[in-house]
Amino acid sequence: MLNHDDIKTAQLSLRDKGLYHGRIDGLLGPRTRESIRRYQGSEGLPVTGRLDAETAGKLGVGSESIGGSFKGAGQEVGEGGREVGHEMKAGKPLAAGKEFGKGMGRAGEKVGQGVKKAVTTESDRGDREKTP
Repeated sequence: MLNHDDIKTAQLSLRDKGLYHGRIDGLLGPRTRESIRRYQGSEGLPVTGRLDAETAGKLGVGSESIGGSFKGAGQEVGEGGREVGHEMKAGKPLAAGKEFGKGMGRAGEKVGQGVKKAVTTESDRGDREKTP
């Protein structure tokens, strides 16, 4: 879940881009959602008004859920794959490999973020250490 600080970060980022003119209050209200829609439209993202993983990442904000980090990882791999195709069509196999590596690296970061959010010291102990 997004917390107030995440939403404030999004509001500040949207304000800096000239898209949000409301109070920086950490609430995901109608003004914030409308600003997100305008931002998504300007960036060629699906226009939902939600702070999904891709939109949040572009705004420098954490994703709405733990699963969003893993979903974002898949999107990063997909983006790397698209870049590979573009570079290969241009006859640049070395650049293609570099772009694929970047996509995989960003995906690894997303997976790491998701694991960090999902795993606690308690969940990592295993049954052998837990007391009944």
